[in-house]
Formats: sequence, structure tokens, C-alpha cells
Amino acid sequence: MPNNSAANNSWVLHSVTAAQMNTPDLGLLANASLAVVDGSIAWVGENSALPKRYKALPAIHGQGKLLTPALTDCHTHLVWAGSRASEFRQRLHGKSYEAIAAAGGGILATVTATREASEETLFAQSLPRAQALMQQGVAHIEIKSGYGLSLADELKQLRVARRIGNELPLKVTTTLLAAHALPPEFKQNPEAYINLVCEQIIPAAAAENLADAVDVFCENIGFSRGQTERVFQAAKQHGLPVKIHAEQLSDQDGSALMAEYQGLSADHLEYLSAKGIAAIAESGSVAVLLPGAFYFLRETKLPPVQALRDAGVPMAIATDANPGSSPIMQLPLMMHMACSLFRLTPEEAWLGVTRNAAQALGDNNQGTLAPGQRADLVLWNLSSPEQICYEFGINPLEKLWVEGKLVTDN
Repeated sequence: MPNNSAANNSWVLHSVTAAQMNTPDLGLLANASLAVVDGSIAWVGENSALPKRYKALPAIHGQGKLLTPALTDCHTHLVWAGSRASEFRQRLHGKSYEAIAAAGGGILATVTATREASEETLFAQSLPRAQALMQQGVAHIEIKSGYGLSLADELKQLRVARRIGNELPLKVTTTLLAAHALPPEFKQNPEAYINLVCEQIIPAAAAENLADAVDVFCENIGFSRGQTERVFQAAKQHGLPVKIHAEQLSDQDGSALMAEYQGLSADHLEYLSAKGIAAIAESGSVAVLLPGAFYFLRETKLPPVQALRDAGVPMAIATDANPGSSPIMQLPLMMHMACSLFRLTPEEAWLGVTRNAAQALGDNNQGTLAPGQRADLVLWNLSSPEQICYEFGINPLEKLWVEGKLVTDN
């Protein structure tokens, strides 16, 4: 590779198998070339058809390897402090979740640690998680708040998320999830906490440009449909799109509510009903599947994948990286789990971490190999796309470019 290609974001990549992600079969194109100009894809097609105007650009030989859009992890809780590893051990020794929570564990343990952490400490603990995802080919990460559960601490989490995006060569989309759990000081008055979320936290996050979207955990152990709608209304007033944690443990009709508000995505969805599927399909939103949480919590209720297929709902896959139910920072492993646990096809898994994942974040500029898209690209040491879904434990990433600049070269 020419020495200047890492710094130059205009170049041509020759002789690759390009997975364009523009059709259900991934739009595979053998013996392909791709031209990047000023950080965007300018052209993609067969080697022999490369336009003359790109032939003078610095050239890289792809040696027939697989080229895809860089991956998008569209659902993470990446910013938190502390560890819940001891709870994992306690559960395996027979202690119930309720007993652990009564002793100060569970999500409130993470809330306590996150509240006590300084912004610098929170950044130092969270940055390596984002770096781990980048090493797996991820160039766009969504990061939710939800472990502060107060005005100051929710904004602190969002500021750390923004800083990660500023200091690493990746795109970070931030989501305000203040309605994640009921903080202990509001245990006897959940409506007062919803008032705080709607009247103070959402306006402050919007005013400081810290949130790109608003999320709610709509569940029988979270927030009701009515409370969720109040949060959605406040988000809409401040020009923020919505998404939802829904139908993970029971059917609360949250996905249909999200669809009424033309939300970006409904996530988890193990208990999603036919009504919810129809609503998501009509709204054009994305169903985000989280096999890491399903695996870690040893769930048995599968999301209705075939019904989502039949309805034409785009399905995305994400890590759900968090300290309690999915402490996993490997998106390719989630592709394997989506195939082996949920029976997605390899093609669906790939679309789930590229085109559909970008759509779940409202990103129209990444996720396919097409002119005008951001040149967020991965060259994989693979001969076929299904290999990354088939095996795990070996990282096949060879090169990662973000906006045309080489950021990882293995």
C-alpha cells in the first residue's frame, strides 16, 4: 500500500469481492473496484469498468478479499462505571436476582457507581469498550444513557458519549434513556420521575445538543405505555426522534406506540404481537434484535423472526453492550448468535449490522457500497460473507476506513 494512503482519503481499491448491501442477497460483485474521493464513495463496479478519471488515484490491491460497509452497532449502553461480575458469580452460585437487588445489586448498583464516577473516570472506563468494537469493524455506535437517572448524571453520560465520538475516528449517535429504570429516590412516586424526565432532562439534553434521540424501557418492570407516551410527546416537542425497548419480557403494546410516533426502531421484541409487527411494518421502522441479552439471560422466548420477514420489516442486530444483561463488545459474535439462536440467514445478519442498523439510527449516509455514501469500509480476510457468521474467536478484519481514512490495519 502506498505510504500516503492512510492519510489520503481519496484512493481506489481494486480486485475485491464487494458486498454492496443493496439487495437481499447482499449484491455481491466479484472482481470489483471502489473509488473514494474526499471521504465518500465515488464509484463502485467491475474492475474493467473503472472510469479513467479515477485511475490516477493511489491504488490498493484487495487480493480478492471481501469488502463491506463498516459495521454499525445500533443499540449499546456503552457508558457506565463499575462492574457486575460479582453478581454473575452469585447467580451461578444460586442467589436469585431479587436477593441480589435487595442487597444493592442489579441496575441500581450500576446507577450508584455511575453517579459516583467523575466524568473523567467514566470516560476512561468506557473508551476501551468503543475501541474494542472498532477492532471488530464498527465505525458507527449508538450509545444510550440510562445509568444516571438524574438530570446531572444523565447529561454526564451523554457528554462522555459525545467525547468518545470526538476522540475516536468513529461516529457516535447518542440516545437519552432517562426512562430506563425508576431511581431509588422516586420509588414511591414514578409519575414525579416522569415529570422530571419530560420537564427537565429532555429539555436540557436538547438545549445542549447532547441527544440525537430519546428511548424508553416500556415494560412491566419499567414504564407503562401511558408513561412512555408522555416521554415521546416531550421528545417530539424538542424535535428528537424516538425509539423503544419493548416486548422483551411481556407484551405492553410499546412497539405499536413507537410506530404511532414514527419512531426509528423497536428493540428486543421477544413478545412482539401480530399487531405490533403490523404497526412496525406500516411505519417503516426497524426491528432491532439483541441476541446477546437473550443468550446471557438464558431466555427461551424467541422473537418472531419469520413473522417479521413475512411483513417485510427490516431487522437489525446489535450488541446491547451493558453491564447487566449483555456485557459483550463483539458485534460479529452477535451475527453468529443471530444465525444460530434466532435462525437468521447470513445475508440477514449482514444487512442487520450494515444497512438496516444504519436505518435504525436514522443514518442515510452509511450502510451500503454506493456513490455518495460515507467511505466507512472494511476489508475482511474472508472469501465469502457467511464465514463471519459461521465461526468466531478469530478476527478476520484486515483494514477499517472511516470517511476514507485508514484507522485500523491488521
